[in-house]
Amino acid sequence: MSDNNKKAFSRVTAGAAGLALLLASIAAATLIIANLRLRADLTAERLFTLSKGSKAILSKLENDVVLKFYFSRTSPEMPMGLKTYADQVLDLLKEYELAGKGRVRLEAYDPKPDSDSEERAQHYGIEPQQTNPFGQPVYFGLVAVNASGENPQVIPGLNPRTEATLEYDVTRLITRVAWPEKPVVGVLSSLAVLGEPQNPMMMMRRRQPQNQGWAAFQELRNNYTVREVKADTEAIDPDITTLVVVHPKDLSDKALFALDQFVLRGGRLIVCVDPFSVADFEANQQQNPMMMQFGGGQAGPSTLGKLFDAWGVAFDTTKVVADMSCATKLNAGNGRVEDNPAFLSLERANLTSGDLLTAQLSQIMMPFAGALSANTAPGVTFTPLITTSADNACLVDQMNAQFGMSAMRAQLKPDGAARVLAARLQGTFKTAFPEGLAPEEGGNTNAPPAHLTSGSGTVLVFGDTDFLNDRFCVQVMNTLFGQVAQPINDNLTLFGNVVEQFAGREELIGVRSRGQFNRPFDKVDALEVEAMKKWQAQEEELEKKLQETRQRLTELQQNKSGNERLILSKEQQAEIEQFRKTQADTSKQLKAVRKNLNRDIETLGLVLKVLNIAGIPLLVIAFGITRSLTRKLR
Repeated sequence: MSDNNKKAFSRVTAGAAGLALLLASIAAATLIIANLRLRADLTAERLFTLSKGSKAILSKLENDVVLKFYFSRTSPEMPMGLKTYADQVLDLLKEYELAGKGRVRLEAYDPKPDSDSEERAQHYGIEPQQTNPFGQPVYFGLVAVNASGENPQVIPGLNPRTEATLEYDVTRLITRVAWPEKPVVGVLSSLAVLGEPQNPMMMMRRRQPQNQGWAAFQELRNNYTVREVKADTEAIDPDITTLVVVHPKDLSDKALFALDQFVLRGGRLIVCVDPFSVADFEANQQQNPMMMQFGGGQAGPSTLGKLFDAWGVAFDTTKVVADMSCATKLNAGNGRVEDNPAFLSLERANLTSGDLLTAQLSQIMMPFAGALSANTAPGVTFTPLITTSADNACLVDQMNAQFGMSAMRAQLKPDGAARVLAARLQGTFKTAFPEGLAPEEGGNTNAPPAHLTSGSGTVLVFGDTDFLNDRFCVQVMNTLFGQVAQPINDNLTLFGNVVEQFAGREELIGVRSRGQFNRPFDKVDALEVEAMKKWQAQEEELEKKLQETRQRLTELQQNKSGNERLILSKEQQAEIEQFRKTQADTSKQLKAVRKNLNRDIETLGLVLKVLNIAGIPLLVIAFGITRSLTRKLR
């Protein structure tokens, strides 16, 4: 072989060896990287990272917890969408295993038909799902047990529709295994929040479904031992450490005294009062349709009366809070949609960012809420948690608010004061019954038993009850796994945070309060508020001119006599013509307001589109030009 051929062969051999070495390096790097858990969470609220609350709970585990993940991966009946979601769930469970540092062990099972794993899944209570009427059932659930296999806690069916609460559900499952004791939570309400017993005869005749209660309280049952407290109670059971009171309407002194003593002994009280409860109104309308039609019925406001007076809390049951910057779009009938400022859609700016209960929340809905104000004693602190804006809020009559914008428009006069919709009271409370509870007439005349006159406690007050009603916080959907209540805002999260801080493990609050994928259009909302103000001002001006015209016409009519009253004078015709012209001009101005609003929103949208589409290419071009100029200068 000639020298040239040897050199050529050497170059080819060296090239092939180099290529083989490169491929081997790539394969080795791929194998190594595949086993590494490398990822970057670039979302603003760290939506894909295990939260601090979960990590805090995992760091406090004193005993091992085993997570058993059951998923029919190889079943041909399993939909592809669930397989994709199952991979996400498994990835999250691996994060728990890593963060548990040996205290959490993950086991994955594929429960094939007639296998041992299928038998164990059924034993634990994993629900078999029939995706095909003629096929085999499939399984998709999670079980947590302690190291001895005892105290099993189960999520019977995992559902993509509840993905937003997945981490909370898993962390809660672990806490149930690690700390199996459930606190006792009492519930006192004039509404059927816990459900109500059904008449067996009515169920047989009408096939009436059983009322399971509100979703918020069904969730409460999953986490705590819930005990109903009657409205005529004389004392709160000693083992109840947290009490939830919803719409306490017309409570007797006996019940108020029981609540008073509960707070003074150190009990934690969550109170939801309301100037106008939609749930109460509708419940009474169903029971007494004729009475409600003619303005009767028993729907009414709720308050704690003497207790609020003793604590220094004011709550006007005749007024409803309105805030034009938090208005909600509602169906006004006849295909119209109107912004209702008494139906509050509250966002981050309205929630106290420095408080654990509300720090991670982004949207709360409170229809027809009342305002709380405080003149508390030196030993009690009043901490607002939810407030309206200061520039666009006011109070309107409760009766007017029920009939929409047309009835309350004249009262929408922002006064520059922010209203408190929810607040925490904490400190040393004085009793509302310094002399004790007076004996009932004709009852026992012996001296009343000893009672507490002061004590340290915590009370959280909401100026609304409907924010917990299913209509305003969840959307019930039929799925493969049965009916699922899917949250539409953070109302349930807020309620869960409060109960967990009062009765459960506070670390769970940081898990439940995860970020939301939906981000509000703050700029668009501000434009709409400004347009609403202009619209309202021009409508009021038109109404004022209409009243002046009517008054002027009346005066001209009174100056006539005899048959002249049946004929319009020239002055009257001129007044009417002038008003028609004013009305036409005002209508044009109102249309211009709406047109300008739409134009501003479209312009904002166009700017955002340009920034999103052209922003990155422009940055790349600018970087290239800058780098080129820098190299030339060098």
